[in-house]
Amino acid sequence: MFMPFDPLYMLFIAPAMLLAMWAQYRVHSAYATAGQQPAPLSGAAAARHILDSAGLSNIAIEPIGGQLSDHYDPRDKVLRLSTDVYQSSTLAAVGIAAHEAGHALQDAKNYAPLTVRNAIVPVAGIGSGIGLTLAMLGIFVTALKFLILPGILLFSAVVFFQLINLPVEFDASNRAKAQLVSLGIVPQQQMVYVNNVLNAAAWTYVAATLQAVLTLVYLLMRARDR
Repeated sequence: MFMPFDPLYMLFIAPAMLLAMWAQYRVHSAYATAGQQPAPLSGAAAARHILDSAGLSNIAIEPIGGQLSDHYDPRDKVLRLSTDVYQSSTLAAVGIAAHEAGHALQDAKNYAPLTVRNAIVPVAGIGSGIGLTLAMLGIFVTALKFLILPGILLFSAVVFFQLINLPVEFDASNRAKAQLVSLGIVPQQQMVYVNNVLNAAAWTYVAATLQAVLTLVYLLMRARDR
């Protein structure tokens, strides 16, 4: 689908794009460093230990393809780990696996922000896919200006999703760090490597949220001008 190009839009989101590039660099750098540090368990074994200790032995752990494609599926109650994370016994793998296990712990405790995030995923997916396009078409094509409002409303769902996603991800990391130490999976003195990986990943969520917010501000400004 054609979407008009506006240099002002690129200028608006430039801070978020720069932050995203910096965050990605930090993630890869921290992951590479922590990937050189051995851990007593593989990522899968660490996640299993965390889940079992919380009474969540019903949650399966499966390997999946891709790099850093790890996620927890609350619908199927399955924790899916990328191959490297699943089988590697490094602090990088253990940290990421523990983070995903943290989402399972949130789900088991009915953590409110996670519940809200999961509920809005379908609408946010639609908003991300066509919301921006509809709004831009309405702004730059006079005959289609009736698309501005529905486009902005749809994209607003993306912004809301990103805003609610921040506490979800931060909380999952905090749960992961606490479990790794309390269960003796990672000694306190080695947690610096895990912290670096999870903190770097947190910045990617911040960058995504900033881009969504700046995009909405841009759309609202353009809509006002129209």
